[in-house]
Amino acid sequence: MSDRIAAAEAWLCELPVERPRTDAMQSFRAQETVFVELTCESGATGLGYTYTIGTGGPAVLSLLRATVLPAVTGLDATRPEAVWEAMAASTRATMTGAITSLAFAAVDTAVWDADGHRTGRSLWRAAGGAQESVPAYDTEGGWLHLDTEELVDGALAARDAGFAGVKLKVGKPTAVEDAARIGAVRDAVGADFAIMLDANQCFTLGEAVRRADAFAPFGIEWFEEPLPADDPLAHQRLAAATAIPIAVGESLYSLRQFQTYARLGAASILQPDAARVGGVTPWLKVAHLAEAHSLPVAPHFLMELHASLAAAVPNGRYVEHIPQLRAVAADTVRLRDGRLHAPDAPGLGIAWDRDAIAGLRLD
Repeated sequence: MSDRIAAAEAWLCELPVERPRTDAMQSFRAQETVFVELTCESGATGLGYTYTIGTGGPAVLSLLRATVLPAVTGLDATRPEAVWEAMAASTRATMTGAITSLAFAAVDTAVWDADGHRTGRSLWRAAGGAQESVPAYDTEGGWLHLDTEELVDGALAARDAGFAGVKLKVGKPTAVEDAARIGAVRDAVGADFAIMLDANQCFTLGEAVRRADAFAPFGIEWFEEPLPADDPLAHQRLAAATAIPIAVGESLYSLRQFQTYARLGAASILQPDAARVGGVTPWLKVAHLAEAHSLPVAPHFLMELHASLAAAVPNGRYVEHIPQLRAVAADTVRLRDGRLHAPDAPGLGIAWDRDAIAGLRLD
């Protein structure tokens, strides 16, 4: 039975970071969060969202209000593919691009949320229901500005809390500095605890090869975004030069960008971000593309949403723990035995605090 979108509204909030976050390229100043609420003819509603880490939020909001929301109003919300294609048709001149994909994600997640509330099904079941939980690793204790002692303390706290691993930011001025920090963490946590490394695109190819050689003795789970994300050929050369698995995806904005990496063998782990790739609908396509190439997915950020999506697919490998919605939502992500369990509540499964959202609204 069809259920057309009768009304659509978008607005912007700014969420403070819960703690200082720095990497080799930038600091996380604030999370600009753009919400979209859809109301369907049946009365079903869906609340979706997207984000930036401090810039571009007003541009996303403007594109939604001026172009995207008028294009989807009146469409059948039970057909997410048709809604997504209508958004694409309305913005052809600005695809593929970050602002456009981010705008699509706010609508697409709202469509999936409305469907869940209409049917009573949770997102992880509606999207596939492959597994009930996925291993989780912590990033909050691994930021680049932290000293070595703080890194060790954060890693031990994560291990004691039941996480399967930690991510450490790399990109200090010398490989010796990075290696010393990694080695101290490895000595503290032991051999069986996963350590992921994230360079946030800061290295040249030659330096990435050199750093990979320096990092290899520490049993690294993956080396993330070692190079600019729009250079899959350089990643292909790096992947051929090191035994450390290469991970990419948080800075890719379309299915076909992921396809290029998979076909070239330029990455061993794909990390789609549902906001940046355009929502749940394309995220699932990336996950299935990865599965067809025998690759796992370990989505970037957005743990409140990705706990459900990674559980929905058979190749969901990890979920990243970075709490960021606690200012506007109850904590519904459950960590048990090192795994995040997908929420069973209808729709996205995020328990939004409407009063808190209203209090942080900017536009």
